[in-house]
Formats: sequence, structure tokens, C-alpha cells
Amino acid sequence: MPSNLSRIKDKIKNGELVVGTLTASSDPVISEMLCFCGFDFIWIDSEHGPIDKKDIDLHIMTVRGAGVAPFVRVPWNDPVLVKPFLDMGPAGIIFPFIKTEDEAVLAVRSCRYPPKGIRGFGPRRVHNFSKIQMDKYLEIAEKEPWVILMIEQIEAVDNLEKIVRVEGVDSILVGPDDLSSSMGLLTQTRHPDVIKVLDRIAKICIEAKIPFGAGVGSSNIDNIADWIKRGASWLLVDNDFTILTTGGTKTYETTMKLFREIKKNF
Repeated sequence: MPSNLSRIKDKIKNGELVVGTLTASSDPVISEMLCFCGFDFIWIDSEHGPIDKKDIDLHIMTVRGAGVAPFVRVPWNDPVLVKPFLDMGPAGIIFPFIKTEDEAVLAVRSCRYPPKGIRGFGPRRVHNFSKIQMDKYLEIAEKEPWVILMIEQIEAVDNLEKIVRVEGVDSILVGPDDLSSSMGLLTQTRHPDVIKVLDRIAKICIEAKIPFGAGVGSSNIDNIADWIKRGASWLLVDNDFTILTTGGTKTYETTMKLFREIKKNF
């Protein structure tokens, strides 16, 4: 069963926008439902929330089976933490809080077998439980999973020109909230100083010809529009609990509005 990364690559190559959302729920049924919404990828988050390795394994299996690409954000840039997720067969590994060239190198090496990396050998689902010929699997493992680095600190922006030139880095993802926090402007992602930094990140990535994206909320259309205008290849939009609470609130308010209107006339 494929990781479905090829669909992501094809859309980016063709200049289309890749859109996904995040789940931090322990129930893979949530991921399954989100897959049917049309998203290109599901971001399975192990940095925040109670989700554990068993949950992530089930999420990956579910998302792959639905024909969507599963991305996993690991808790930290640590080869020991990363290794179990690699064998589950994700399409991408997302590394939070990358700040330096050396940290970028470690992230890449954690995802690749020797001699290019330090990944331990113990494939499971990632090679269809031995049903993929070993030479074919090793060829795939040279390119998958995607190595995605999160830029969330102003220090990382200062080092970004070096980070994007690390061999094996596949994409950059901007975390605007934490980035604004590192500038003393927590959640002020529309602040002029933050906007300048975000524009700078986009410029560096475009010059390096590396795909980049950002995490955004659908409640602020201006943020989404800005990233599209900057040339973002992909966007992480909302998360499972926002989608659920927004939809639930709308359902309740629509029903109550109708109730009040009808009561007026009786």
C-alpha cells in the first residue's frame, strides 16, 4: 500500500495548492472522516495532546487506506523518537522547532539509512511487511518519507538560507504563532514586523526552489490569501477539534435561529 506522497508531489509540480488538516485525536475514525472531506494530507500530531504511538500507527494505516498522505509531526528532533514512526509508513515526517543547519542535518539523517543517515533498519508496514522486494524498498526509502522542517523561531529565520540548502530537506513549514512568540508578539501574526519576517521566509524558500507552506486557520481568510500570494505550495488549515466545534456551533445556532423565528409567528 503506497504512502500516497506521489499525489502531493504531482500537485506541487503542476502548480496546484496542497491542502491538509491536523488531527490530535486518539481515534483514527476522525482521520478517516477528514480524508473524505477532500484533503490531500492528514497531519497526525504527536507534539501536542495525548496521542501515542499505537494511535499514530492506526491513523497512518487509516489515512493510507483512504488514499490520502499521512504526515506525522514528531515530538522533537530526536532520532530515538523518530525511528518508530518511520517504520509505520508515513508520507512525511514533520520536525518542530528547527533552528540551525546542524539540526536540519540531524533531521534528514534520522530519516535515511546509512551511509546517508543513521536510521535503524527494521521496516514493517513501510515495506508492506516484506511484500516489497528489498531493492525496491531501499530505492523508495531514499526518497520517503518527506523531511519537513518547521520554522518557528526568529533564530531559524536568520539561519534559513543555510537550512534550505541541507541535502535531503524536502519542504519548509512555517509556524506563525510560535514564530511571532519568539519575536515577543505571541499570536500577533498580522503584526507588520511578523509580516516582514514571513515574507522573508517565502523569498528564501523560493530562491532555493524548495516547497514551503504554513499553518493557518480558516477563520482568517486574509492569512490564507497572503500565503497563496507568497507562493506557498501547501497549507495546513485548521484541525479536527476546530472543524468539529465550528460545525457543531453552526448546527446549533442555525436550529435555534429557526426556532426563534417560528416562535415569533405563533
